[in-house]
Order: sequence, then C-alpha cells, then structure tokens
Amino acid sequence: MTIIVHHLENSRSQRVLWLLEELGLPYEVKRYERNPATMLAPPELRKVHPLGKSPVITDGDRTIAETGAIVEYLVEKADGRLGAPGHRDGLLRYRHFLHYAEGSLMPPLLLKLVLGRIPFLGKRAMKRVQPMIDVHLDWIESELAKRPWFAGDTMTAADVMMSFPLEAARSRGGLDASRPATIAWLEKVHALPAYRKALEVGGPYAYA
Repeated sequence: MTIIVHHLENSRSQRVLWLLEELGLPYEVKRYERNPATMLAPPELRKVHPLGKSPVITDGDRTIAETGAIVEYLVEKADGRLGAPGHRDGLLRYRHFLHYAEGSLMPPLLLKLVLGRIPFLGKRAMKRVQPMIDVHLDWIESELAKRPWFAGDTMTAADVMMSFPLEAARSRGGLDASRPATIAWLEKVHALPAYRKALEVGGPYAYA
C-alpha cells in the first residue's frame, strides 16, 4: 500500500520524504502551502489530523503525526533499515539523537526565529538566545568530530532527524565554518542521491 505524505512547504516533512527515498518505500505526496501572511499551515491539514500540523502520513487506515513517530514507524516498516546500530553504545546514541533533535535542539532555534520577528525585543533577545544555541552547536561539533554519523560509522534515521535543526542553525542559528565537522556532515547529507531526489519531489526548501 502506498504511503501518503501530507507535505507542507519548507517544513519538517522534508525529512520524511528523504527517509522514504532512502528506504525505497512507495509513497505519494499531497502538497500544502503556507498562508503567505502568517506562514502557518492551511486549515485543510485539520481534515487529516486534528492538530493541523505537518508532517503527517497516512498508511491505509493509519494516520501518524510527529516527525519522530513517523521516522520510527517507517524504519519498522522497512524491517529496521537505517535503524539503531547493533551495539549498545550506537543504540544509545541513536535513541538520544532521534529525540534530541526536536526535544532539545529545535526549541532555542525556534525561539530565536520568533523573537527575531518582534521589533522591540530584537537584538537584546538575540544576545540571550544565541549562547543557548552555541552550547548545543559546540557539543554537536565535538560529537561529529569523533565519528562520521551521529550514531556511529553509518548513516541512520537519527541523521535524518538531525538534518532539519542543523539546516535551520546554518540558516539562522550561527552555524558556520567555525564548526567544520558539522558543516562537513551537512554537505555530506546534501550530496546524498536520496536527499537530492527528496528535494526534487518536495519542492523549494529554504533550509537546504
């Protein structure tokens, strides 16, 4: 059965397309455009899931929301491909980065984006938020200096999860050449055939 990806432009659902391409699972894309004034998802997404958020997928009579949950579902559907490494340390790193991407790394990046749109907070708020982001980026740099991928020697779904916040960090969070291991990881991801194919399918993507 073909998976339907309810894809919102410039959103976390781009990771779902990439993972599907990597896993070779059959899928179709239903596109949604943001409101140009508010940049919010359109109300049509509420017909798919009550939260009206993206990403969300439908697979037969199942509807699955939240990127992490979708990633775990797809890895399981693909018989564990791109799942956790077979050794304990790799497994723990896999689980950590799978949840860290949205649970810890993305919130300060989102905070910076939101505060940056409030004129009277602007620069003063940025001075407080950026050090929070830098702590994360410094730690990520130290981790990627030890191994080529987040969980170990090979790419896993944890790398897929980490792509969106790191692309956001490069766009607006201070990630630059001063953290070469992280930049090298991003460039390696962007060169993957499945990633490039997902961009073709998903359309313009401001963070790539």
